[in-house]
This record gives sequence, structure tokens and C-alpha cells, in this order.
Amino acid sequence: MYKRIFAGMAMALTVALQAQTAVDGPAQKVVLIELFTSEGCSSCPPADALLRQVNGSRTSEDQLVVGISEHVTYWNGLGWSDPFSSPAYTERQNAYAERFHLEGVYTPQMVINGSEQIVGSDRAALLRAVLEEGGQHPRMSLRILSSQVTGNSVTVSFSVSGEVPAQGADLMAVLADDSDRSSVLHGENSGQTLAHVAVARSISRVARLRAAGERTVQVQIPATFEAGQRHHLILFAQTPGNGRVLGADSKPL
Repeated sequence: MYKRIFAGMAMALTVALQAQTAVDGPAQKVVLIELFTSEGCSSCPPADALLRQVNGSRTSEDQLVVGISEHVTYWNGLGWSDPFSSPAYTERQNAYAERFHLEGVYTPQMVINGSEQIVGSDRAALLRAVLEEGGQHPRMSLRILSSQVTGNSVTVSFSVSGEVPAQGADLMAVLADDSDRSSVLHGENSGQTLAHVAVARSISRVARLRAAGERTVQVQIPATFEAGQRHHLILFAQTPGNGRVLGADSKPL
């Protein structure tokens, strides 16, 4: 089923939604959206809602939109400690701020395919950025072939095809909750129940890619993973220094 989102937008900014299908078949063309957010920030719930709307959608160029919600820590001392926050996401956002020559970090912020940053609640800017990425011809494809949970780690087999940059690419692995809800008791969002999707519980560089082919890596399962909850794995290849995302794939665990 398809439906239009962001009613009232021009036809050129229409994004068709459809459920993500099985990982069998050709490699996905993917647009990766990283949302830097915090439950302590009153400006963040609209951005969280926007990510929920576009996560799992497809662009007019048939690229799958994969979202990652990365909760930062610098709001934690202002009344509410975000249970999903981690210094790893704060450090990642700081690296993007340096790369994009920003005066500092802020929430909510979205980074699209590592190549552009926008205010995370700006629907029009997000659609424009996603459509621009949809028009890019991907030079690399990344596909998760299989994943198996054993003990406290996930064994992941994947394939890379196409062009790998001469300097190589960082293979990043994210383990995420499909969705989370939180009743906020203090801070700017006190009294609200907040909903999130694709909540990162860990992010790590698991390999340096230097050539196409198939490989297997191990991804450690964080202690914050709860049994019985739905999770998924996201792999993406990124040029060193938090550069452009060259390819990505996602698979339920």
C-alpha cells in the first residue's frame, strides 16, 4: 500500500510509503537518516514524530529510508536523564558538528547520508534532502546476508559490491530497538509520554572496507537490550571522518 505523507506539500516533495520487505533479493538503495535527539528537549518530540513517519518509507526513486534515533547526553543534567542516551551518540554528533563547521551541537538535528544536516523537525528540508539523495547514483551497495545471535554477540555476514574508495570506508554497526516509549517525569517534557523508533542502543565501527566481496563480523550486544523486545541491525559504510554514507542495509534480529 502506498500513501502520501506530509499533506499539503508540493507533488515534487511527495514520498511514497510502503513497509520494508524481506532482505532477500537485490541490494537496497538506502537513504540513512540519523536523528540526534533527547527526551530532555522540548523541541525534540516533533522531530521524533517526523522520524516515525519517514522511517521505512520509500522515495520516488525507490530508495528505502532507514532512520536511527541517537539520544545525546548533554540534556541529562537539566531535569531529566534520558534512559536511551549514550556518550557515543554525543561524540558522534560532535564529530559531525566539526565536519559541518557548526558553532556547536544542538537538538533536534538530522544528518542525511552523512552529507547534509538540518533541523530535525523541518519537514520541508528533510524531504528536499531525501529527494536529493534519491537522485544520486550509488557507487556502492551493502547487503546483510545473514545475522545470528550467539551469546552476547551477533555474527553478521554481508556483501559489498561496486566501488570502494581508495582510502577505504568504515563499516558501522548499529543495534537498535524497533520502538520505545517513555513517561517523562521531569524536565522540559515533564508529564509527556514520548514515543521513539529505531532507537540506537549501540554504535560501533566493526571493520574497514577496502574491497568488494563478502565478509563476516561480530557485533557485541549491549547490556541495555531487553529480552522479548523487537530489535534490528543496521550496517552502513561511511567514508572516514564521519563522511558520506556510501551504502546501508537493515535487518530484524
